[in-house]
Amino acid sequence: MNNKAILLVNLGSPDTTNVPDVKRYLGEFLMDKYVIDVPFLIRFLLVKGIILNFRPKKSAEAYASIWWDEGSPLIVLSKRLQKLVQKDSKLPVGLAMRYANPSIKAGIEELLEKQPQCKEIFVFPLYPHYAMATTLTVLEKTREVVKKYFPQLKIKYIESYYDHPSYIDALANSIKKGLAGKKKKHLLFSFHGVPERHVRKTDPTKKHCMKVNNCCYSDCKEAHRYCYSHQVHRTARLVVEKLKLKEEDFTIAFQSRLGNDPWLSPATDATIERLAKEGIKDLAVACPAFVSDCLETLEEIGEEGEEIFHEHGGKNYTLIPCLNEDPAWVNTIHELIADKKLHLTL
Repeated sequence: MNNKAILLVNLGSPDTTNVPDVKRYLGEFLMDKYVIDVPFLIRFLLVKGIILNFRPKKSAEAYASIWWDEGSPLIVLSKRLQKLVQKDSKLPVGLAMRYANPSIKAGIEELLEKQPQCKEIFVFPLYPHYAMATTLTVLEKTREVVKKYFPQLKIKYIESYYDHPSYIDALANSIKKGLAGKKKKHLLFSFHGVPERHVRKTDPTKKHCMKVNNCCYSDCKEAHRYCYSHQVHRTARLVVEKLKLKEEDFTIAFQSRLGNDPWLSPATDATIERLAKEGIKDLAVACPAFVSDCLETLEEIGEEGEEIFHEHGGKNYTLIPCLNEDPAWVNTIHELIADKKLHLTL
């Protein structure tokens, strides 16, 4: 009997669009020290004393605008993906969210119910690019949960797959569909933003990221292993090469800024406005940092982004769906799980 299992882990979502549920979700998310990486007392006062007093209502309205009859798009799509991966896997496949439900603890419990003799779980973060606020926090939370509740388990994981040929092929083909049509579209890569300090913190050399000119494109494998900025630029460049786009055919930007500290730039909203003002009439936006459509893609880019584009003279706006349930993406997951060279031990 096989004693291994697979756990897919995504970001998470409120259970409902009710303000209390959204507030609970935001509280867990924003109190994560890998998301807002300041001393606990400052983070507590900022989140509990300020943000949670005004943001939940606005966020609840945003969630309501993209909520499906089945529930949260991110949760629904993640469950569909789980079923598709399970269909072609001999190992049990579980699903967990870093925040809210189903929790990582619940996801592991689900796997142990399916496979009581399980001794090893392969954790697959549904984030192609490594970042403090995504992959790192998933791994640290998994470590904490396993140590406390499942000390008998061995955990393996994949760190990132931003440049894996199978992932790039799946992403490029998905974007190609979004660019199809009689009129040529300008392609905007909108990656989730992170504070610049996160990039500096994850640089093990402490002397490359944000310190060397053109650091994302210069050669430094040690720094690039954990550099979100390098990895997203690399993904975009590989897709551009695959699609044979010219420099003037695409733009890279970063969305979802929180707070006043310097973040990776340029900002997506300002970039959409600029492109419209410069005469771009047909714009297609892809969000490769996400593999499942969610609030940040459907509302922030799909609704707010389109409004900005039209307001400043743009005409045709296309939100390219995330990989979601794409068969090529499912195949990519299987390839990555099968490639033992990519596996690390927690």
